[in-house]
Amino acid sequence: MSFIKKLDAAWASSNSLLMVGLDPDLPRLPAELADKPDAIFQFCRQIVDATAPFVCGFKPQIAYFAAARAEGQLEDLCAYIREQYPHLPIMLDAKRGDIGATATQYAQEVFGRYGADAVTVSPYLGADSVEPYLAWGDRGVIVLCRTSNPGGSDLQFLMTDGIPLYLRVADLVANKWNTNGQCGLVVGATFPNELAAVRQAVGGSVPLLVPGIGAQGGDIAATCAAGCNEQGTGMMINSSRAILYARGSGHWTESAAEVAQKTRDDINAHRLGTQA
Repeated sequence: MSFIKKLDAAWASSNSLLMVGLDPDLPRLPAELADKPDAIFQFCRQIVDATAPFVCGFKPQIAYFAAARAEGQLEDLCAYIREQYPHLPIMLDAKRGDIGATATQYAQEVFGRYGADAVTVSPYLGADSVEPYLAWGDRGVIVLCRTSNPGGSDLQFLMTDGIPLYLRVADLVANKWNTNGQCGLVVGATFPNELAAVRQAVGGSVPLLVPGIGAQGGDIAATCAAGCNEQGTGMMINSSRAILYARGSGHWTESAAEVAQKTRDDINAHRLGTQA
């Protein structure tokens, strides 16, 4: 099943636009995992099990695994998600961007080694740096467009023939690079006006990965109003730290599940009203 078909099915079966980011920060892991050699895998596995009923997919951030020399645990985690939750897409957040020969190796790593359904990439080096990912015709290629961090404006707001660079990227992806119909864009919830501009520019069929709610403070109501398509879908709204490190009265997995469910329900309360 292609990434887009899998994502469409996950939106429907889970009744959710929420994607949980898996950012395992060793100093913040529960004390009960501290002495385990596979602590990162165990933490993420339990988060996955706790939140799977409420999400449309999972987004492991490769930097957290690589910094802890835990790439093997990332392999195990991706295999676990594929085996236990085959209906939920795996989005590997890698933000790769390099010349074609190197990008070919990165694509093999992401799609071959980790078996991810989709990957985030940078457009800065142009079309030939993205083509090796597009060669995996059924996999998703999610291109950085208007990122959630404040410093993104340094480059993304530069005007090119009267059009800001982030909208130029959106146009390239939607109308030139999306040859397999599996491309999407990263647009932050922290900038709802730009999110709305991107949705208007690319139409309703291009999925948007939307970080920035939760710990970064993005507003769910504004995000849904700006980014949903006519079907009330079209987005993977990511939350990481607010769910992973939730604090409640029960076990940490219960707290994560509670926040995930509440976030899913909050999104649904607003996004269902956007349907035509």
